[in-house]
Amino acid sequence: MTLHAQDLIHIPTETVRVARAAFPKGNVYMTMRDHLNLWYKDSDYAYLFVSVEGRPAESPGRLNLIMVMQYAEGLTDEQAAEAVRSRIDWKYALGLPLSDPGFEQSVLSKHRDRLLQSGHEAQLLDDMLRQMQAAKLLQARGRQRTDSTHVLAQTRSLNRLELIGETLRQALNELARENPAWLVEQISPDWFELYGPRFEQYRLPKEKKEQQALAEQMGRDGYHLLGAIDAAGTLSGLPALQTLRQVWIQQFMLVEGQVHLRDQDNCPPARQAIQTPYDLEARYSKKREIGWTGYKVHLTETCDDDRPRLITNVETTPASTPDIELTQPIQAHLAQKELLPQEHLLDTGYVDAHGLVASQADYQVELVGPAPSDNSWQTQNQSGFEMTCFSIDWSAQQVTCPQGHRSVNWYTYQNQRDLPYIIVQFSRADCAACPTRTQCTRAKNNPRQLGLRPQAEHTALQAARQYQTTDEFKQRYKLRAGIEGTISQGTRAFHLRRSRFIGLAKTHLHHLLVGAAINVTRAVFWLQDRPLAQTRRSPFAALAPMV
Repeated sequence: MTLHAQDLIHIPTETVRVARAAFPKGNVYMTMRDHLNLWYKDSDYAYLFVSVEGRPAESPGRLNLIMVMQYAEGLTDEQAAEAVRSRIDWKYALGLPLSDPGFEQSVLSKHRDRLLQSGHEAQLLDDMLRQMQAAKLLQARGRQRTDSTHVLAQTRSLNRLELIGETLRQALNELARENPAWLVEQISPDWFELYGPRFEQYRLPKEKKEQQALAEQMGRDGYHLLGAIDAAGTLSGLPALQTLRQVWIQQFMLVEGQVHLRDQDNCPPARQAIQTPYDLEARYSKKREIGWTGYKVHLTETCDDDRPRLITNVETTPASTPDIELTQPIQAHLAQKELLPQEHLLDTGYVDAHGLVASQADYQVELVGPAPSDNSWQTQNQSGFEMTCFSIDWSAQQVTCPQGHRSVNWYTYQNQRDLPYIIVQFSRADCAACPTRTQCTRAKNNPRQLGLRPQAEHTALQAARQYQTTDEFKQRYKLRAGIEGTISQGTRAFHLRRSRFIGLAKTHLHHLLVGAAINVTRAVFWLQDRPLAQTRRSPFAALAPMV
């Protein structure tokens, strides 16, 4: 396809006349076009079209705007294509004549695929943010806040038996398409009864022994199939067979030629464990009472009083990725957009000693959020010698305990996040003879041991713990709660918590488009001077203060 770039498409006169007659007060999309001048430049997306021959391509700028409007209303590709053909307000926003016949719905999915293949999907939101800055609706070095929420994978959740059965069933279906004659020679007739229908809970055994027996039967069948594949040497590259190998390694052990189902304690951690053969990047996680298979989305928005609350950054991760791993990437992406805040409001899941120092040193950003608490029993019981009772001489690399004894060992290692961590040990003899030993350690024989972060991080953490007890911190931190309203809006109005697609990359594109759609709505409402909605309260709940 050949791209004839148009960096701004003017609205035909007849489209303007009819739209003004139909919407004398305008609407969201007309206000968007008139006052925000929101438009994606074709020349900025020319890399998506490398061919110089063939029919003219659809305008990528127009397709981008169509996708934002599509997600603003939660439309399918078919519904979005129909809206382009039939709706006056859409034709106005897109600069189309009233007689324009639109396009075939598959154009949208192909355009999304090209964006993902190019690795430039984040440009959709970034280009919009630059236009919001030009319109004075957005500025750097204000206040921003971040929070995450769970996202369900497009595929259904599977229990362990269903995972094993569906993985083998998927491999059999792919082999049946590729080489049916070969497959029939490798299996017995009972396979059709077991692996033909979809695996669902209602047709699986209820007793644990029977479940174990079925799992191990499927394990033997899977190993039989993999052995036959290895002997054939021609089909092992099929994606479903590679998935089968991964799942079988994670779920089974071979001991002296016998197949055994792994104990749960011997299975890989959640960050590695495949949860469904139909979405290999979806992971399981649990937060408080909510358990889910899929992803997490992290939304960052402005929260200054004199401007609309706009989404400035969107991150999508597997569900098992801890929030703390996103603090630095979020700030790095905001720095690339020249949209770093002065204050970054976060909940405790994003705050740690390293982040408190790195945010200030790298980006001059102050983290405002509860620092992780000291969970040692000495602190929790308020009756022992906790960290602040010890005197630290950083230059001498030595710690003095409340009884005046000095440490004898000080060494540094890398923790699970590859960050430096310091272990300090005291003398066994000093601790054994100490009259206050029971207030210091519960170890029967070993001496007291302390875990320290590097000096700058240790100092920042202690200061943050002290500061968060003040009224000033509590007043500043109140603003963070507003991000929960954004997540609620994203969930209720923009279908944020259910991925439309399979895989991390496509799910992230979904979230970027949701963020862009929220921004359009909020910017237009701000221009129309529409106040923020109050938290809904049922008539019955409103009676509580009267009781």
